Amino acid sequence: MSNWKEVERRVAAILGGRRVPITGRQRGDAPDIAHEWLGVEVKHRKKLPDWIHDAMAQARACSDGGKLPTVILHEHNQLYTKSFVVLELDEFEQWFGRVTNKREELT
Repeated sequence: MSNWKEVERRVAAILGGRRVPITGRQRGDAPDIAHEWLGVEVKHRKKLPDWIHDAMAQARACSDGGKLPTVILHEHNQLYTKSFVVLELDEFEQWFGRVTNKREELT
C-alpha cells in the first residue's frame, strides 16, 4: 500500500505538477501539489466511505449518452454553490483535457 507521500507524488505526476515537501509548507499555507492553475490538496485513505462509491456508481448508471458522471456533496445549511463536485480524475481529463502545468511543459 502506498503511503501519503507516494500518493501525492503520483497525483502530481498525473497533473503535471510538483509535490511540495512537508518541510516547505505549514498547514493550510501551501498546496500539496504546486500547479499553475489548480490548488491541490490530496487526501489518502485506506478506504473511502462506501456511500461515496455508491454515489459515483449511481452517477455512472444514469450517465448514458456520454454524460460526465458527477457527484455533488452538499452539507446541511451550506450555500448550494459551496457544494463539492466529485469526479474521477481520468474522466475529468477526458472531458476537459489533460491537466498539465503549462509552464513546466514549456521548459
